[in-house]
Amino acid sequence: MNIRNIQLGPRPVLLAPMEDVTDIGFRLLCRRLGASMVYSEFVAADALVRSVNKTFQKLKVSDDERPVAIQTYGRFPDAVEDAAEIIVETAHPDILDLNFGCPVKRVAGKGAGAGMLQTPELMLDIIQRVVRRVGDRVPVTVKTRLGWDVPGLYIDAPDGGKRTPFIVDLAEHIQDAGAEALTIHGRTRSQMYTGQADWTLIGEVKRNPRMKIPIIGNGDITNGEQAKRAFDDFGVDAVMVGRATFGRPWIFREIRDVLDGTTTDMSADWKLDILKEQIHESIERIDEYRGILHIRRHLAASPLFKGIPNFRDTRIAMLQAETEEHLYDILEQIRPIVREHAEQA
Repeated sequence: MNIRNIQLGPRPVLLAPMEDVTDIGFRLLCRRLGASMVYSEFVAADALVRSVNKTFQKLKVSDDERPVAIQTYGRFPDAVEDAAEIIVETAHPDILDLNFGCPVKRVAGKGAGAGMLQTPELMLDIIQRVVRRVGDRVPVTVKTRLGWDVPGLYIDAPDGGKRTPFIVDLAEHIQDAGAEALTIHGRTRSQMYTGQADWTLIGEVKRNPRMKIPIIGNGDITNGEQAKRAFDDFGVDAVMVGRATFGRPWIFREIRDVLDGTTTDMSADWKLDILKEQIHESIERIDEYRGILHIRRHLAASPLFKGIPNFRDTRIAMLQAETEEHLYDILEQIRPIVREHAEQA
């Protein structure tokens, strides 16, 4: 699959943009473990235009992680357009992605992110303006959801004929506005991250003969078999993996093995070493205290520790550790237990 001149190979698997997760260290690790392309954390257009230092830090890109997409969001067209210019000139991303899918209240509730699904005309205006501003230098892509809520999933035909899925109609307009790829999360905004992602509507967008740009499916991809089904049954050009990467960056290698018919030796010891590497990188990039805080969600969610009997006290100790040395000591103490549990699974 290609997005303009960016070659992502057959059946690419992408790392989803996630706030406080897809920092440069995690992106580099996921690329090394098989992600075809990685996305930055959300970059707030307003904050970027106001030169907020913390937001500018999100524009750091390493050549080792390319191809990389920087994703921005905002409510006001002027700000998003100006932010796009800053991003392209500062980070030189391979792709500029516009977020119209973030469901959290502080974003969508203010009309940005998935909030744009309530004002599609404004969404399309932003896409057109950004494409005019930077589209000659970088492909502009879009990420969105099926709609705002379940009752609004379909629109009535003007002539009273067959009802059309909202996302199928919107996807055509997004393409016409100049987007060169479209990622669809198979949930509405009102669903947040609950329930099952609806891939049938993603498939309808892909089957629409008017659609020529790549369609990337997102939602509930947690293993290689699900990724393969997304390609085989719904025809998407790529899949995007988000929350399933928490504490499990090796999921990209697992998925690639299924898609490519290969076998990679991923022992429990190897996975534990990957987590230690992630901890060290987080500390090196920030500092010991904040780096450990940053990595705790990965340790808490890692499937490497799930199902181990009588693990509660160890998990608490792991999440309460305040130094790298203490955390490493805990991980080394449980290494034989993790290894044994993996062999019995």
